[in-house]
Amino acid sequence: MSEIVVSVIIPTYNGGSLFEEVMDKVLKQKLKDGKQFEVICIDSQSSDGTYEYLVKKSQEDNRLKVYQIDKRTFQHGRTRNLGASYGTGTYIAFMTQDAMPYDENWLQELINPFSLDERIVGSYSKHLPYDDCDIFEKELLNQFFLSFGQDTTIYYIEDQEKYDNDDAYRSKLCFYSDNASAMRRSIWEVIPYPEVDFGEDQKWARLIIEKGYKKAYAAHSVIYHSHSYNFKQFYARYKEEGKSLYLIYHVKLVEGYLDLAKKLPYHILNDFKYLLGKYRAKQLKLKDVLYWTYFSIGKNTARYFGLLDGVKEGVHQDG
Repeated sequence: MSEIVVSVIIPTYNGGSLFEEVMDKVLKQKLKDGKQFEVICIDSQSSDGTYEYLVKKSQEDNRLKVYQIDKRTFQHGRTRNLGASYGTGTYIAFMTQDAMPYDENWLQELINPFSLDERIVGSYSKHLPYDDCDIFEKELLNQFFLSFGQDTTIYYIEDQEKYDNDDAYRSKLCFYSDNASAMRRSIWEVIPYPEVDFGEDQKWARLIIEKGYKKAYAAHSVIYHSHSYNFKQFYARYKEEGKSLYLIYHVKLVEGYLDLAKKLPYHILNDFKYLLGKYRAKQLKLKDVLYWTYFSIGKNTARYFGLLDGVKEGVHQDG
């Protein structure tokens, strides 16, 4: 068997039919020069047949290795480190069970930046939204990843003073997403993922950036990844985001109730202007505008109260 270049680590829990599609796409990846990859799944006691599916799949394809842990021991950082420890690849790729490779070149494109500079120790993929993603999240996701560049882009601290004092600059340099990412095994052995419940990818990126390493946005490595949440789920998601970003960057995305009272209606108004533009361009019907306006009110209310509560929890935890 050829040298294993990449170990792909996927934590799983009740992945369902979408994960089966993801796994099929992952196993169809093509690497240059006949090089090989392995896939390591760490299952947290799935109850929907995911584990049984993986065991059967591993019997059909020896590139797939499956392990199971007690779901009570799962932790985003620790479980990913466990998966990495089972692999042998020169590079370690991490992905989530709901991240779908766009094509068979996703993995090769993800590791390509490492050949550009030995100081590049991490890379991450471009995200595209699924069809069922809400209209606002689609626009946000597309614009967000466009802001990183249309080609492979390398990030590192070029201006220390700006990094120390500009929250937006610091956040951009430290953004990282293990929905689909890769790192050198040699750096993982020195700087593994922090063993935290949430935001392990962002914390890791900050560690390597501040130690003088570089990360790469692999714009031609593409996955589909987005969520279709209800308002309660939005609240929980943004609460975690508010908490984790405070603990990582000490940034308060919502300063307090007065700040919330300013940001919430402003965001809803901007959403309405966006919908109105779509309506005038005949890209939406009136009933669509009404529905998405209602959705914006519910989503943004959940967002800002979630962010505020997350910041409060982060401040309390930080002591």
